[in-house]
Amino acid sequence: MRWFWIDRFIEFESGSHAKAIKNVTLAEEHLHDHFPGFAVMPGSLMLEGMAQTGGILLGEKNNFDHIVILAKVPKIQFHRWVCPGDTLIYSATLLEARDEGGSVECAAHVEDRLVAEAEIVFVHLDPDDPQYGPADQKNFVFSMNLMGILDVGKAGDGSDE
Repeated sequence: MRWFWIDRFIEFESGSHAKAIKNVTLAEEHLHDHFPGFAVMPGSLMLEGMAQTGGILLGEKNNFDHIVILAKVPKIQFHRWVCPGDTLIYSATLLEARDEGGSVECAAHVEDRLVAEAEIVFVHLDPDDPQYGPADQKNFVFSMNLMGILDVGKAGDGSDE
């Protein structure tokens, strides 16, 4: 997976909860087609942003020892449009973490408006298990390669803000 639907974390409590933001801009090509003349963030991409926030939270809890895969979305509800110029705030709370996977409860807000909420279930794959073939960690968002995005409260040079 090479598309990131979060820009940065603004809060991260290992094994508990996380908040990330996504700035929605007209520079994103998909907004020009969805919908022509009335650009809105597709619901599927908001779901992906919530899943990335929750998947990274689950992956980090396990030191990224497993490949984290979205398994199912048993509950999702969209409440409002998200338009260019809006800043989405994704919140994820870890509900369960087990050897085989875990689940999170997520919400997306623009300012104080709830725009979406979901429950997301993930499974773990062992990257060394031969039944999965050459599972390449770089093709998955929820991996150790994203540790820089977890630098909450750091300036671009790595110093405290």
